[in-house]
Amino acid sequence: MIAETVTATTVLVAGCAAVATLALALLVALVRSRRRGQGGQQQVLTLVSEMNVRMEGMVRELSEALERAQEEGRRNRFLGELGASIDLDEVLSRTLEAGGAIPGVDAALVSIRSGAEKPIVATLGLSAEEAQRQVISGPPNGHEARAISIAYQYPPALEAGELVHSGLAVPVPGEADSIGFVAIYSRSPTHRFEEEMIRELEELAKRAGPAIENARRFREARQLADLDALTGLHNRRYFHETLAREVARAHRYGRKLALIIFDLDDFKAINDRIGHLSGDAVLAETAERVRDVVRSADIACRVGGDEFSVILPESSTGNADQLYHRLRGAVSSRPVGQAGRLSLSAGIAELVSDDDPTRFFERADEALYRAKELGKGQVVEAGKPGLTAAPEATQQPGTASSQ
Repeated sequence: MIAETVTATTVLVAGCAAVATLALALLVALVRSRRRGQGGQQQVLTLVSEMNVRMEGMVRELSEALERAQEEGRRNRFLGELGASIDLDEVLSRTLEAGGAIPGVDAALVSIRSGAEKPIVATLGLSAEEAQRQVISGPPNGHEARAISIAYQYPPALEAGELVHSGLAVPVPGEADSIGFVAIYSRSPTHRFEEEMIRELEELAKRAGPAIENARRFREARQLADLDALTGLHNRRYFHETLAREVARAHRYGRKLALIIFDLDDFKAINDRIGHLSGDAVLAETAERVRDVVRSADIACRVGGDEFSVILPESSTGNADQLYHRLRGAVSSRPVGQAGRLSLSAGIAELVSDDDPTRFFERADEALYRAKELGKGQVVEAGKPGLTAAPEATQQPGTASSQ
């Protein structure tokens, strides 16, 4: 911010000095005109007209120089802030802001490779549809390139719209290889990305690369810390942190929130019969089946032993009950490893006005214990005496559960 202010001040001082010089020249001309009479006055009028033109030009140049200085100051500030955070979203946002501050740029995009998953993409000034079209996976010929120039052609009927007409992308360097691309775009049909802009974008990518890589590693480490090593579901710590956050959000905005807690019936007997290693394999396979049936918006967690939980944002106990039956079908429909067919018991709850995260969890947990007492393979809603029985919970020959 200080550098930006100093640069702008320098431009203003230089402009003011030039204007003062012109004013002094005009004053000298006026003094001389009085000595020369009528002819001198005519010369002064001509001189004043010329000086007006020159001053207008100087003001215009001063304004453009000031704008360029401010843009350069903003870019320098964004570049200086890149390494100040290890939050990946914030680093990507600052990278986009620095790219968007380059003169003539209307939009920017960063695409970072992320293992076997889809690339991490962040955009500035692009709609969701445009962003999907602009993601860059690599150079067209498959070889590493210094920069990729992009030009778009549209049917005549679409030319008048605010469309992206050209783009420029450069690789973001990592420790061993590029980790993705940063791209800038123009909506002007006549805009051209000159060599100077390529150098600016390369400098941005060079500065952003280490910051992005550090932030990405931190995110990956945090994600690993949030996962249960055996099942790959979110762990107990993440569950309670997320539950607290979702409870606060639901109360603040008057939204619904549901919770289901379930476990495998008679899992201790299963462990005793097949051994703990095989029991761990049963838990891992159960978790895989849980992932297959929960919605993308739901948060599935292992909260301890054979006890699991799913947080359901924007949902009621009706949604939680439906999820229980999908879970029961996924787990009980076919044998799970050496354990054979399993049954589930569950407690479900919907957030009420006087619930805090602890009370909300306790109500669902108490409902689970009531389901166990009433007969395994059941789901019970918190605060209600009734229960929904699972027809498949009836003991069948060869099943692992027993009374």
